[in-house]
Amino acid sequence: MQSKKISVIVPVYNSITCLEKCVRSLCAQTYPNLEILLIDDGSTDGTAALMEELAKTDSRIRIHHKENGGASSARNAGISLATGEYLAFADSDDYLEPYVYEELLQALTAGDYPAAQISRDEVDEEGNRLPDVCIPPEKKWFCEAETFIKELLLHRGDCSFCTKLFPREVFGAHRFPEGELNEDFRLLVEILQEIAGIVILPKQGYHVVARKTSTTRMRTKDSFSRVFIDIVENADRMQVLVDEKYPKLHAYAVRFNLYQRLDYLLHVPISQMRADNAFYKSVKRYLRRHFLDTIKNPYLTKKNKAYLLLFTAAPKTVRRVHAGKMRRNGKFAEGS
Repeated sequence: MQSKKISVIVPVYNSITCLEKCVRSLCAQTYPNLEILLIDDGSTDGTAALMEELAKTDSRIRIHHKENGGASSARNAGISLATGEYLAFADSDDYLEPYVYEELLQALTAGDYPAAQISRDEVDEEGNRLPDVCIPPEKKWFCEAETFIKELLLHRGDCSFCTKLFPREVFGAHRFPEGELNEDFRLLVEILQEIAGIVILPKQGYHVVARKTSTTRMRTKDSFSRVFIDIVENADRMQVLVDEKYPKLHAYAVRFNLYQRLDYLLHVPISQMRADNAFYKSVKRYLRRHFLDTIKNPYLTKKNKAYLLLFTAAPKTVRRVHAGKMRRNGKFAEGS
């Protein structure tokens, strides 16, 4: 098995405070036949020099510098440069347990599966465990592609490429969409349409570090990450795909569309809830058209339905009340 090389692609941008921990965890993998591709996406904080120093400590580390183009652009550059038979990805502020790639490759090859996934957890910058975003299975589980899509529609599946190992040929002409922030979801759904499924391991071997300064977590009064627009647009694509290829999942896709719009409305700044904001207006229209779906959909919680119905009736008022509630609870609501 160790004759097969795994290329691990790491997009790097201004990661001087966390990159070394990530790279050390990759170098410490029990599966030795790795190619560690550090793709510098135009860093300006001294990260490039740190990468050069790290490369001196392990011959498996390769460095590539490029102009800033975003994480998807860096990952796509890495795919083009990779020489391994298998591709994996890691984010520069995360880290892995030593067994991850050995166990992923064992699982993938033992069952001749098209993809393998390790489970993950989230920790804060001090290393404290946060609530699980994705609940790991109790034992190894081969999740068929349509079931995996259903799990994504229920927000129970893990769309991250950082937890997965793929044979190189799975990517074919597929690449990460550039200029988007929900890029993993979109690409994974494309790939799931062409493979039988993904074998999922229960161990939480990949550790996601939730940093306060990350792209989707930065908060100011009027800041608004475009991820909340991208998730709605991806939901619309999912509805079309499901109705064409997976009609049994229709109700799940409707639930997904409603939930993503709820997430948008809970984060859009009040200052942007205006009549001249075309996207905001389209979200309101969608909720009104799907009023009965909100009431009848069996996959929405009572709390989801209550919020959606209130937003349908009085979006600005509900947004102000929600922002006030977040402030009273000691949390900062984006756009409050």
